[in-house]
Amino acid sequence: MIPLFPCILLQFFLAFTVPTIPSASCEKDTIYEILRVHGLPMGLLPKGITHFDVDEAGRFEVHLDQACNAKFESELHYDRNVSGTLSYGQIGGLSGISAQELFLWFPVKGIRVDVPSSGLIYFDVGVVFKQFSLSLFETPRECMAVRSSEFDVGIQDGKLIAEAVAKSQYMNLRNDIEQKYFGRDVL
Repeated sequence: MIPLFPCILLQFFLAFTVPTIPSASCEKDTIYEILRVHGLPMGLLPKGITHFDVDEAGRFEVHLDQACNAKFESELHYDRNVSGTLSYGQIGGLSGISAQELFLWFPVKGIRVDVPSSGLIYFDVGVVFKQFSLSLFETPRECMAVRSSEFDVGIQDGKLIAEAVAKSQYMNLRNDIEQKYFGRDVL
């Protein structure tokens, strides 16, 4: 028979020296907590996200039930799948988010917060960085569902308008050059 005191002493010793293994019932962080830990505001993604993956390199993928739009200073569109790479204060290689400027939609390629105390956040929309107040993104917003066909038509309309503007600017530039160097008008 084993004496009782040594058994209790052994259990006490093991309880404080052997590292505990997290139980399977421990919940993993939410995507909003992961954003916060990376120095980003929790409201960059819409409310209600429960399906997401993040790996050790910071690559993440968020799965929404459906594509949706959220209103900030301008409107943001979230595809059903949003992905990118997290590092402190920024998201690079972003896909699945578009920002509306006037009536055109631009894909957001990255998001960064340079200096949190500045109160500013920057969205890389290709040719420029769109600047917003950081306070707009403090809490996740409600996101209104959109059918992807509605959004695709808006994107297509925006592309057609952008192409027409670019062609018009090209023709104006060509006309200016023709007049300056050759003294003639281009039709």
